[in-house]
Amino acid sequence: MYKRVRLRDTVEVPPEDLADVSPGLVKRLLQDELEGRMDEEVGSVVSITEVHEVGDGAVIPNRPGVYYEVEFDALTFDPQMQEVIDGEVVEVVNFGAFVGIGPVDGLLHVSQISDEYLAFDEENQRLASRESNRALGVGDAVRARIVTKSIDERNPRDSKIGLTAKQVGLGRLSWLREDREESETPSATGD
Repeated sequence: MYKRVRLRDTVEVPPEDLADVSPGLVKRLLQDELEGRMDEEVGSVVSITEVHEVGDGAVIPNRPGVYYEVEFDALTFDPQMQEVIDGEVVEVVNFGAFVGIGPVDGLLHVSQISDEYLAFDEENQRLASRESNRALGVGDAVRARIVTKSIDERNPRDSKIGLTAKQVGLGRLSWLREDREESETPSATGD
């Protein structure tokens, strides 16, 4: 889920920028340092939106910069357990599909897509069922639930998010529309 949060941190201003320690400069330094970083408490920092306060600078021995305590707003993405998310399939492999959900990808394992057997079609980069002729491929929009989460703060790209789409109301969005239309269509017997 995306959140707007107010944070406090310390930013180092290099000696060449000390003549103009402004909120604009501090915002650029925070963006360079924090955007894309994963933090267990707030999630992934997507964007620094506004700097509210720049405190007094402090010098640390044997360090060239000056360190300022700052208060700022940030847009973060923090996936929550059991959260239902919409995303797009960005890659299909023989064991499942990777779904882009904000700044990270989640794995929709082949066993969590459907009750039907899905075969990997390497040539067309999709997982396909012979029973219903349904397929899931790159670019498909899906709705899934987050069932596992392991965040790696040091290397955010190594974070692991597990998804499921086997529950009612989850799956490829076009499948959900087809199912809804079928259930709304009156039967031929007049029932």
